[in-house]
Amino acid sequence: MQLYSGPLSLFSKKVEIALAEKGLAVQRTLVAFTQSEGYRPKHPAVLAANPKGQVPVLVDGGLTLFDSTVICEYLEEAYPLPALYPATPQERARCRLLELFADEILLPPLRSLMHRSEPPDPARRAAQEAEAAKGESKLRELHADLQGKLGAQDWFCGRFTVADIALFLSCFWAERLKGPHPQGVLGTWYARCLDRPTIAKVVAELREADRRLSPALFA
Repeated sequence: MQLYSGPLSLFSKKVEIALAEKGLAVQRTLVAFTQSEGYRPKHPAVLAANPKGQVPVLVDGGLTLFDSTVICEYLEEAYPLPALYPATPQERARCRLLELFADEILLPPLRSLMHRSEPPDPARRAAQEAEAAKGESKLRELHADLQGKLGAQDWFCGRFTVADIALFLSCFWAERLKGPHPQGVLGTWYARCLDRPTIAKVVAELREADRRLSPALFA
């Protein structure tokens, strides 16, 4: 199995954690990335596999897949144990909605913080930070919503699932970009995620990648 991943790709890290949770051996290729140029030059295997030219791309035998959600669903069907989705159709649908919440609802305000990892542009900084303040406010609102969804559970779907992976990464990305840290029961859940070896390994790699690629975060 081959995975084309990015050193600072949120959606690649979702797939990496899922693969590790399932104990699947994978050969990982990290594509070229810099904060100034992004993912350029594009890796030819990624360009050939994905019309968007984006990672992650997974190759399993004769099958090539892109999009983190599609890849995680394939892994669950092809390698069902240990399960990363709930058992019943209703629970699985709820899990998918939570994953979508991470990928599509938390991501837009998160994007307003991403300039903080890039080389600073003094001419745009004030406007960027004004947008970031709005994004942080929205993220706090969404975190409060997630606290209600979590309630008294250890995990969002009763046990650890893809929903926890996706939501953790969105929360981590916000913290990584000097945004809000999860509070209350969400903060307890966040710490519980960090205690998982699969997540701790990915977080350590992300922090090391930031030291090399994102000096602006340490200025």
